[in-house]
Order: sequence, then structure tokens, then C-alpha cells
Amino acid sequence: MTQFAPITEDDIADFLAHTPGFFERHADLLASIQLTSPHGQRAISLQERQAEMLREKVRGLELKAADMIRHGQENMHIADSLHRWTLGLLSTRDATDLPAVVIDQLRRQFQVPQAAISLWATGTASDEVRAFAASLTTPYCGDNPGLEAVQWLEHPEEAKSIALIPLRSVDAVAPSVVPAPGSTFGLLVLGSPDAQRFQSSMGTDFLERLGQLASAALERLNPA
Repeated sequence: MTQFAPITEDDIADFLAHTPGFFERHADLLASIQLTSPHGQRAISLQERQAEMLREKVRGLELKAADMIRHGQENMHIADSLHRWTLGLLSTRDATDLPAVVIDQLRRQFQVPQAAISLWATGTASDEVRAFAASLTTPYCGDNPGLEAVQWLEHPEEAKSIALIPLRSVDAVAPSVVPAPGSTFGLLVLGSPDAQRFQSSMGTDFLERLGQLASAALERLNPA
């Protein structure tokens, strides 16, 4: 007597997938199929389950769309703030006022609680700080390790996270990994009482752009 292998669920699924007209010919069977609702133990029809799945998909798309809109609005706000900050730099006629303008506008436009600048030509930064700034290929972000540069802030003890942004000659701002020797002429320090404001894991692209714009403006005070 011939033995037949039992039909598995995979066999049934494969049959239905390759027989698209099956439920059209057996509409009564389709209507009688009952499934368990994901929102309770009540039985629902296959059509109801499909409708629920579609609603869930639509809700997911709505959440993604809302998230995209929110990010777009945040990016627009940042772009507007950067635009106003840049205008402030460009409209400063007296170059000696630029360090104060950079700091003031950072606080106003980006809600940075504390900020400070030291330019090698006019400041008193130590050789250690200058060497550290020159070694940075990207801005430093993280907790406050008690560096000398942090002491430039008005209230250094309140800075739980900091960002250190090197200021370099515009000619040296290139995609090279190693900064050109002697191109660093200052350091911009940002501090926040929020330990999460400047994290070591955060992207630094925006801070790099801030550093490049500040460098372009402040280079007028660099005699080199």
C-alpha cells in the first residue's frame, strides 16, 4: 500500500501562494475563516484581520511621517540659527569685537550656556593647550576632565559636558586627516551643565562647521 507524506502547513501555504484564484472560487470558505484578534481573544474574520493590519501599517507610516516633519522643523531651526549667527559675524566691522560677538551669538542662537575663546596671538594659552588644540582632527566632545581650557569659562565648575573646537586657518580647512602644522591659531570652548549636551558619541559635523565659520571670521586677528 502506497504511503503518502502528510500535508504540512508549508504545503498549504505554497499551494495558496501559487493558486491566486482559489479564494475567488471558494468565497464562502474565505468568509468563514476566523482568526484571533491581536487586541484580545475574540475571533475575527480574515477580512477584519487584514483591515487591522492595514490600519496598523497606516499608523506606522503616520508616525514616520510625523517624525520626518519634526526632524525637518528642527533642521530648519538650526539652519536659521546658523544663518543669523553668520550674519552677526559678517556685520561686525571692528575685528577686535569678533571674539565677543562669536560668544554672544553662540549663547543667543544655540542656547549654549557657557562659551569662551582663546586666540594664540592675544591670549595666554599654555604650550600644552596649544599642542592639544593642534592635535584635534575633530572637535572634542565629552565630560569635563578638568582641562586648562575649561577654566576660561565663566563658571567652569558648572560645566558637566564640554566641546573643544580648534580654530584653524581657512586655507588649512581641508578633508585631510592631519591638520597642517601651525594652522591652529585658537580654541573655542563650549560648556553645559547638562552632562548629555556634548557626548563623546555625538556627531561633530555641525560643530566643525561652526569652527570653520568662526575661524574664517577670527583669522583677521591672527597675524600669521
